[in-house]
Amino acid sequence: MAKAIMLQGTSSHVGKSILTTALCRIFKQDGQKVTPFKSQNMALNSYVTKDGGEMGRAQVAQAEAAGLEPTVEMNPVLLKPTGNSCSQVIVMGKPVGNMSAKEYHSGYSLTALGVVTECLQKLHNDFDVIVIEGAGSPAEVNLKDNDIVNMRIAKLAPAPVLLIADIDRGGALASVVGTLELLEPDERDLVKGIIINKFRGDINLLKPALDFLETKTGKPVLGVIPHLDRLGIDDEDSVSLEDKQQSNKTGELDIAVLRLPKISNFTDFDALANESDVQVRYVRQGETIGKPDLIILPGSKNTTEDLLYLRHNGYEKELIKLVKSGTPVVGICGGYQMLGREVQDPDHTESDLDKVMGLGLIDSITIFEADKVTHQVKATADNHKFLGINYSGDNLTGYEIHMGRTQFLTPFDPAFTITTRSGEQVQMTDGAVSADGLVMGTYMHGIFDNDAYRRAVLDALRIRKGLSPLGIVQDTQARKDAAYDRLADVVRQSMNMDLVYRIINETNGR
Repeated sequence: MAKAIMLQGTSSHVGKSILTTALCRIFKQDGQKVTPFKSQNMALNSYVTKDGGEMGRAQVAQAEAAGLEPTVEMNPVLLKPTGNSCSQVIVMGKPVGNMSAKEYHSGYSLTALGVVTECLQKLHNDFDVIVIEGAGSPAEVNLKDNDIVNMRIAKLAPAPVLLIADIDRGGALASVVGTLELLEPDERDLVKGIIINKFRGDINLLKPALDFLETKTGKPVLGVIPHLDRLGIDDEDSVSLEDKQQSNKTGELDIAVLRLPKISNFTDFDALANESDVQVRYVRQGETIGKPDLIILPGSKNTTEDLLYLRHNGYEKELIKLVKSGTPVVGICGGYQMLGREVQDPDHTESDLDKVMGLGLIDSITIFEADKVTHQVKATADNHKFLGINYSGDNLTGYEIHMGRTQFLTPFDPAFTITTRSGEQVQMTDGAVSADGLVMGTYMHGIFDNDAYRRAVLDALRIRKGLSPLGIVQDTQARKDAAYDRLADVVRQSMNMDLVYRIINETNGR
């Protein structure tokens, strides 16, 4: 049986995902066979495993930090909000339907507990250490009866709990004391330590507060983690997207991503943002697109409603005017569907609308169907015509997550040719490039994670702007590995890891 440890927070976005990633890396560095686990996740940023299952992006980063191939057992339940307090419920990588918050929490969640238990048991059998991430706060008393992600899982594992507070947002001491006060006595006993996260300043000035906290709660403060900027690690929720929007980075190339209300898989653009010559900015409601070098329409969990958002907020006219004046645009997944002439949803899989007129930049229509396409893919590009780069390359990788099927009304130039889908050999076109080379759409999430292709696009943009091409191909995976090591080093230096190991061993009877 594996040993287990669980990270819970006093609220959402206190750093549970990142600290889980750090512990996965630390335990791996220490020679442990370690795996992440989060029983239930709510996120629009998802990923497709090798066998076609869909899971939360944060557990993918945690798996990478642990040196593992991601599997749905690491995140058996995924909730993808669709709007109007409703989510698509995904269990073991496959959608089981759309449910309202009331339907899920009062009726369905506990039925998924059996699947969660089976996954946890499998991980216990296969690994030395399980690092478990909670969700939100364990003190949300209105949700506790049907909880399958916080204290019920800590008891099931069983796992000692480390409670994380975000000091950067203020009120950290009160949030810790208040959370512990709202827990039941047996739950409070499971909390074995406190972590203060995102600290800025002189730690000596914080010491009286830490002493107070330990005296008041009877729990040791295991560490104070400094605020870390530009971690370079994938995140999955809209709050982390707000952090990206606040970046002060500038670059010679300006890439504008339209911040759709139901934006999904915004990690598609992290590799672009990490290039030294690129500024990626997210255009929020009320902001103008400006005059970027490239516009990106990202993925969307609700393509039809996000299309209406573009139309009603004036972005459709602004975007089309920019394209006509020579600004290139890329649409990925839902963004690709928006580029066509029409999006049809006859079975109302995404919304109550039967159809919505598209942007008309590609001569296609998209029809939504009930079953979801989820595949890891490999693809080739043969004289790829976007921006006139005539790029040719093999072994491009990405993944598909979509319910729409796109049909073309006239002959078109495909963007890519998919050669492998979920391990099966295929020959099928993906996406399209307009005749003038200014508009490209693709279903391939992660296309810009392909290093040589990304640099070919960026250098084409540089040439269009009168700049010399850089020709420098960054290694995205090496950059990620360095980021995991950097994170692990900082957390190891900031936490009492000897005490963490002692807590794990004592709770697991070792």
